[in-house]
Amino acid sequence: MSMLPAAVTGPRRLLKRVRDVMAGPGTAEERLGKIVTIIAADMVAEVCSVYVMRAGEVLELFATCGLAAEAVHLTRLRVGEGIVGDVAAHARPLNLRDAQSHPNFAYRPETGEEIYHSMIGVPVLRGGRIIGVLAVQNRTERLYTDDEQEALENVAMVLAEMVAGGELVSRDELVQTDGIALLPLRLSGARLAPGIGKGIAVLHEPRIVIDRMVAEDPDEELARLREAMHGLQSHLDKMLEAVEGINHGAGEEPGDILEAYRMIAQDTGWLNRITEAVHTGLTAEAAVQKVHDDTRARMAQITDPYLRERLHDLEDLANRLLQHLSGQFQSPAFGDLPDEIILVARNIGPAELLDYDHTRLRGLALEEGSHTSHVAIVARALDIPVLGGVKGVLDRVETGDPLIVDADNAQLFVRPGEDVRAVIEGALLARAERKMLYAQMRDLPARTTDDVDISLNVNAGLLIDVPHVAESGADGIGLYRTEIPFMVRSAMPDIEDQTKLYNRIFEQAEGRPVVFRTLDVGGDKLLPYWQDMVEENPAMGWRSIRITLDRPAVLIHQLRALIRAAHDRDLYVMFPMIAEVAEFDAAKALLDRQLAREAERGFVPRRVDVGAMLEVPALFWQAQALLERVDFLSVGTNDLLQFMFAADRGNPRLEGRYDTLSPGVFAFMRQLVLLCDEKKVRLTICGEMAGRPLEAMALIGLGIRRLSMAPASVGPVKEMVRSMGAGSVQDYVLTLMNSPARTLRSRLKAFAIDHGVKL
Repeated sequence: MSMLPAAVTGPRRLLKRVRDVMAGPGTAEERLGKIVTIIAADMVAEVCSVYVMRAGEVLELFATCGLAAEAVHLTRLRVGEGIVGDVAAHARPLNLRDAQSHPNFAYRPETGEEIYHSMIGVPVLRGGRIIGVLAVQNRTERLYTDDEQEALENVAMVLAEMVAGGELVSRDELVQTDGIALLPLRLSGARLAPGIGKGIAVLHEPRIVIDRMVAEDPDEELARLREAMHGLQSHLDKMLEAVEGINHGAGEEPGDILEAYRMIAQDTGWLNRITEAVHTGLTAEAAVQKVHDDTRARMAQITDPYLRERLHDLEDLANRLLQHLSGQFQSPAFGDLPDEIILVARNIGPAELLDYDHTRLRGLALEEGSHTSHVAIVARALDIPVLGGVKGVLDRVETGDPLIVDADNAQLFVRPGEDVRAVIEGALLARAERKMLYAQMRDLPARTTDDVDISLNVNAGLLIDVPHVAESGADGIGLYRTEIPFMVRSAMPDIEDQTKLYNRIFEQAEGRPVVFRTLDVGGDKLLPYWQDMVEENPAMGWRSIRITLDRPAVLIHQLRALIRAAHDRDLYVMFPMIAEVAEFDAAKALLDRQLAREAERGFVPRRVDVGAMLEVPALFWQAQALLERVDFLSVGTNDLLQFMFAADRGNPRLEGRYDTLSPGVFAFMRQLVLLCDEKKVRLTICGEMAGRPLEAMALIGLGIRRLSMAPASVGPVKEMVRSMGAGSVQDYVLTLMNSPARTLRSRLKAFAIDHGVKL
C-alpha cells in the first residue's frame, strides 16, 4: 500500500473541533448550530448551512450561520431544486464562483442570501444515499480550493452519523409505509437467475457501527489499515480453498469468480483513496466508509451491468474490510438460520453469498443487482433463483417473514396467503417435472416434427458458464463474451493470462465449437484502467470495434492469445459492432497478420472461421459485400432492435412500446435469411430474442436455423422445437409480413396453441 504525504493540519483541526462539539452537551440541533459556526469561522466564510432530507425527498434548512435565523425549518427545497437540490440530485459537490448565475439557482427571500455569490455544496451521504447537504457561501466571487472541499466532505461524513442516528429526524420518517403491516404483499423485480423458491426471510445487512470518526494518529490508522487488508486477503484465500467443495458438477468456476474478486481487493486505486482519506484526519474505518460512499454515490445512476457489478463487489469488500478493522463479524450467515432461507439484501457480493450454507438457500431478493453481476453468476451455478431490482424490499420485509421468490415471473411474495402458497406449491412441482423432462431431452436432437434440425447454442461470459453446454445438451457456445475478464481486473490482462483463460474454455467445451467475440467495451462499459471515456450517448459512442481499431495493440494481444490457445483446434472469431465493411476488413487484416506471425512460432489453428456481429442496421445495406468476406454472421438482437426503433432498451418509459415480434423486424430478418442462404453463410441469432420459445418459433418460421441463448433457455426452446412443424410455421409467418399491426405476438400465440406448439 503506497504511503502518501501527510495532508495539512487544517482539515484535521476542523474535524477534531466538530467531533468535540458532537460529543458535547446540548440537543442535536444546538450542537448542529455550533458546528456550522465553527465551519464558517474555520473557512473564513460568511455562511455555513446544513440541509437535512425529510420525507418526500425534501431538503429542509436545519442550521445556519449567516443566513436569516427565521429561515431555519422554513426554507425547503425539493431534490433537484436550487443549488442545494442539484447537489442532492446528483450526489456530487458543486463549487461555484457565482452561484446566482447558475441555471439551478433558486432564490428564497426569507434567507437573505442575495448578497452572497460564491458557494460550495457537498452531499451528506450515508450508505451511498443522500441524507443532507452541507453548504458554504461568501460575498466575494471565488472558487474554493481542493483542500477546502475535502475538509467539507470529511465534516459531512461526520455529520452523516448525527443525521442517520435519528437525533434530528426520526429514522422511521423516510421508511415507506406500504407493506409494513402484516398483510400479504407482492413486489416486482427483474429475473437475474431463474427458478422459484420459498422460505423464511433473512435480512443481509452487514452494517458496521463506526464509533470513532476522527483519528488521533494517522500513522497508527495506516498500520491498522495494512493489518486489516492482510486479514481480508487471508480470509479470501481460505474461501477460495473452501469453494471447491461446494461446486459439484460445475468444476472450479465459482473459484474463478473469487479470483477476479480478490484482484479487485488488491486494486491500488481503491487502496490509495482510502489512504488519502486517512491522511486527512479520518480513522481507518471512517476512511473506508467515506471512499465507499463517494464511489457508490458517483455510480448510483449508472445502468451498465458490468460497472454495477464492480460497485457491488467493492461494497462487499468495504464491508469485509470494516469487519476486520472493527472486529465486528456480524453477518447473519454465522447465526442460527432457518432450514429454508430466502436471503434479502440491497446487494451482495459472491463471497458474502458463499458465507451461507448454499444447501439451505432457496432464493435471493435484491434491491439492486444485474444479470451479469458476480453474485447472479454464482447463484445460477448453484441453482438458486435470484430476483433483482426489487425497490424498497429492505423497508418492506422483516426477518422471519415467509417469502416466495418467483424469479420466472419477476415477482416476490411477502407473507403470502394460502391461495398464493397453493399455486406456488403447484408451480414448484411442475417445475421439478419440467426439469426432469429437459434432462431426459438433453441428448435428443433439436429437430422439428417435419425433420428440420435446429442448432441450439449457449451464450457465455465466464468459465462458470461453460459446463452448462454439456449439461443443457447444447451444440456449442454461439457467443463467448471475452470482455468480462477484462472488466474485473485492475490492469489489462497480458497475452499469457488471456491464453491460459482461452485454453481452459477450449478444454471445458470438450470439442464443441466456441465462437469468441472480441473485446466489446466502451461507452459506459468502462474498463477500470481506462479513464476519460464517459459519453453522453454511450450506446452509439466510442465502443467495441471502434475502440480496438483505434487502439490496435489491445486487439492484437487478444488475437495472439486466441490463436495460441486454438493451436490444433478450430478457432471461430467474431468482431462486434461492425457498422461498415471497411471496419471488418481492417479487423480481419489484423487477424491475418497475427495468424502469420504466430504460425512462425508454431501456433497453427486447425481451422479459422471469421465472422461479424450485425448490430448496426447500416451494415445490412452492405450485406452483399460483407457476405462475400465472412464465414458466418451473428445477429445481436438486443442492440440491433434498439437502433432500429431508436429506443433505449434501458429506458422504462419505452418498455413495451416496441415489440420484437413486429412486421418490421420480420421483414428485416427474412431478407437477411435470404441473403445468407444465397451466399451460403451461416446465420445465428444470439440476442435475448433467441432464448424465448415464442420468439424462437417465429425466427425458425423466418428461416433461421441457428440460435444462441442463455443455458437455462435451451431446455424450453428445445421442447418447443420438437413440438413444431417448421414448414407450417413458416407458411403462417410469411402471411404476416405485410401486416400493419404494431405486434404479431397474440397471433403467434394463438397459432402455437392451435397447432400444439409447446411454449
